[in-house]
Amino acid sequence: MAGRIRGEDVALVRERTDIAEVIGEHVTLKPAGGGNLKGLCPFHDERTPSFNVTPSKGFFHCFGCGAGGDAISFLTELEHLSFAEAVERLASKAGVTLHYEDTDGRSSSRSQQPGRKQRLLAAHTEAAKFYSEQLASPEARIARDFLSERGFDRDAAESFGCGFAPPGWDALTKHLRGRGFTPDELTEGGLAKPARSGSLIDRFRGRLVWPIHDLTGGIIGFGARRLSEDDNGPKYLNTPETPLYKKSQVLYGIDAAKREIAKRRQVVVVEGYTDVMACHLAGVPTAVATCGTAFGSDHINVLRRLLMDSDEFKGEVIFTFDGDEAGQKAALKAFGDEQRFVAQTYIAVSPGGMDPCELRMAQGDEAVRELVAGREHLVDFAIATTLASYDLDSVEGRVAALRATAPLVARIKDKSLHPGYTQRLAGRLGEDVDLVRRWVHAARSKQAPPQAGPARRKVTGPRLLSERDVLKLAVQHPEMAGPYFDEVDETYFSDPMHVVVRRAIANAGGAAAAASGPNWGMAISDACGDLAAAALVAELAVEPLRIDGEPDTRYVATALAGVQWPVVEEQVAELKSKLQRMNPETDSEGYMKLFGELMALEQRLRGLKERAAGAL
Repeated sequence: MAGRIRGEDVALVRERTDIAEVIGEHVTLKPAGGGNLKGLCPFHDERTPSFNVTPSKGFFHCFGCGAGGDAISFLTELEHLSFAEAVERLASKAGVTLHYEDTDGRSSSRSQQPGRKQRLLAAHTEAAKFYSEQLASPEARIARDFLSERGFDRDAAESFGCGFAPPGWDALTKHLRGRGFTPDELTEGGLAKPARSGSLIDRFRGRLVWPIHDLTGGIIGFGARRLSEDDNGPKYLNTPETPLYKKSQVLYGIDAAKREIAKRRQVVVVEGYTDVMACHLAGVPTAVATCGTAFGSDHINVLRRLLMDSDEFKGEVIFTFDGDEAGQKAALKAFGDEQRFVAQTYIAVSPGGMDPCELRMAQGDEAVRELVAGREHLVDFAIATTLASYDLDSVEGRVAALRATAPLVARIKDKSLHPGYTQRLAGRLGEDVDLVRRWVHAARSKQAPPQAGPARRKVTGPRLLSERDVLKLAVQHPEMAGPYFDEVDETYFSDPMHVVVRRAIANAGGAAAAASGPNWGMAISDACGDLAAAALVAELAVEPLRIDGEPDTRYVATALAGVQWPVVEEQVAELKSKLQRMNPETDSEGYMKLFGELMALEQRLRGLKERAAGAL
């Protein structure tokens, strides 16, 4: 067994290692003056870069968390390698042959012997080569057809390292055992698993496989797609948690996309392996995907370091979830995490709800590029999706929708965007922008929302008096109120007790067919079916009208107008709100029809107000 690495070799590795190159595989570094570089620290969550690298001295230091050291300590901290494993990793890149010293200090002529993680990486590299070769075999026809049907030719398959896991029980296991890898290494790396018989069998069998790389390009696992109906396993099967593979941190395609992500300050998050392939082939080289798990905080940390995601709001994170219900839920979850980014967050959903792979097959490479270019702010999508679950044509629905969406606007990181999104939300709701602004402010400051909401106009004293007056007319002077009163149904009355009395008058035969006197009043009382309403009828029968002398038809008309115009005014407001939510370009016919209804209703409102002005 090898002892420690000879000190001279460690010194040579340090001398030949470019620390900026090593750290640059994990962190986007930018010039910071004096030959130093700066980036976001990979060891703690931060918004302002405090992680400094001095290439001339071969050291790094974070002024935020205090982490520091050379390239060897960087790898031991970030990738949880032992000292020897980190040196071996760097020695391999630097072309240094390592020698080991026995515990008694004697030097050994043995060259570099890889540590555990290096052995697992080597096993995965050999497995990827094996799978790739198997893709050309006759029994892999089903896998080649799968790729071809999705627009991927042989060159594309080779470029992304696609392979085929033979359907036999232990084809890969036998191959790797023949290359000197131990059963423990195969099981620890997730390449094989024990069978009930005690022997080892392949984890992936009869499946199309994709190698999954880490940021440095090392193969750390595989994703495998079911091809046969006889396969009772899940549609996608991924490498389990291993010393190399941590699913909460892994992003497929990150090794190929990292330089373009840093260069363009943009990352496109898609949902599957074929979507990554389609995007890269179509000219969107910043695409990555999670591997069998939801997009989470560890993925965000990886991307922030690559984006140099500081406090400038310059980067872009674009999600391309499917347009179905599951995709919408995923997008809303992503919006819940978007506060972790300083970068602006967007979503791109194709018109037909197709994913990038389907879109490329149906419409070509340009359509994929246009999908990404036509992105919309994630907050816009979150607001629209939330509003879609409410009935915006009802007062209650708009109140609930405002309650749900005001916090979304309040959470927008860039405060300069608040006024614009507040106004946009007001337009979608068809509500007053000052009211929406108060709700957004309340949500931002964690205060209780304003009491005044987009609800039906509060019934004031004069309106109640007007309702009471017209009911007195119907009870005391039915021959005068007559058909004018009967045309104004219970929907124009706001007080619940007034509604009961108005309904009772209709059930008693209506004012036009009645004659004044005790029998008419009693008929209304009997039709009430409510003691309190019956008592109100008795009051109405004896309470004087608010005029001098006997009522005439002009008084009846003005009193009834005073009851109707508040309701018609609300109807006008409802129509205006609905028009505000419509797009006249996409629904011109519906918009013009509604606009005509609004004009007629406003004309009626003006007439009612003119008559009501001469009433009481």
